[in-house]
Amino acid sequence: MKMLKSTLAVVTAAAVLGMSGFAQAGATLDAVQKKGFVQCGVSDGLPGFSVPDATGKILGIDADVCRAVAAAVFGDATKVKFSQLNAKERFTALQSGEIDVLSRNTTWTSSRDAGMGLMFAGVTYYDGIGFLVNNKLGVKSAKELDGATICIQAGTTTELNVSDYFRGNGLKYTPITFDTSDESAKSLESGRCDVLTSDKSQLYAQRSKLASPSDYVVLPETISKEPLGPVVRKGDEEWFSIVKWTLFAMLNAEEAGVTSKNVEAEAKSTKNPDVARLLGADGEYGKDLKLPKDWVVQIVKQVGNYGEVFEKNLGKSTPLAIDRGLNALWNNGGIQYAPPVR
Repeated sequence: MKMLKSTLAVVTAAAVLGMSGFAQAGATLDAVQKKGFVQCGVSDGLPGFSVPDATGKILGIDADVCRAVAAAVFGDATKVKFSQLNAKERFTALQSGEIDVLSRNTTWTSSRDAGMGLMFAGVTYYDGIGFLVNNKLGVKSAKELDGATICIQAGTTTELNVSDYFRGNGLKYTPITFDTSDESAKSLESGRCDVLTSDKSQLYAQRSKLASPSDYVVLPETISKEPLGPVVRKGDEEWFSIVKWTLFAMLNAEEAGVTSKNVEAEAKSTKNPDVARLLGADGEYGKDLKLPKDWVVQIVKQVGNYGEVFEKNLGKSTPLAIDRGLNALWNNGGIQYAPPVR
């Protein structure tokens, strides 16, 4: 009888796994702590978001979100390993457990959030789809692209959004799809297509890698909402909360004026109750997340607040020179906003 019950339990578990089609999330935090690092899925090379430098170190705002998670969990932002993934590979890698978190310019949509066994932990970057063209094409608006040949990265939300836009405006186009963003950009540069379409952040990044960036312009239209953020597997709310509150901590630190340079001093001497709670000087809010008392201090000290990370990777001093825009804080003209630590 015991053997029968055991067999039935195994069969039932296998059936549940088979029906879901996804690896069970389980206790991700325990697994991460046991192996000693966070395995983070990033893009296969997108300047400003995740791209290797000359030494092979992955740089970018998406990579820094994962470093912040490592700083929160281990007190050490270096305890992270990166898996470079293209758009087709990214969700399978997360669903199968190959990675612990996906931080790869990925758009939050209802089908991904509800139908793929995934949970989005917030918005790192508010984006939207646009169009990059060579100046010699002579167009000033996306509505002048009737009959154009358009390069699109496969496995992205861009394919549907572009189709909807052209159909809605009575325009025709010919799509050419590629597995990687670099392939798409090279095809634009070679003249194989008239237009490169993607999230505008990607267009600025790809333009910076072209031989003559000034020959190309991003058209003014933004044709979709593309909230990009970190993703985890559904079914592990503990790990979901850690990734979510890591991002929130970076936003709250910027709003409070807490930076990588002053965070340690603020943690010791602040008279502001909100800052004291945020930095662990008052209360035990890290305990709720199974994190150390100084988890926010370590994030900001080692990685930076949201504004620091944005400016370092995407801001005016970088080749991308992207304005904060919607990604400014809510009290500074943007829509970035985080719940309080209390």
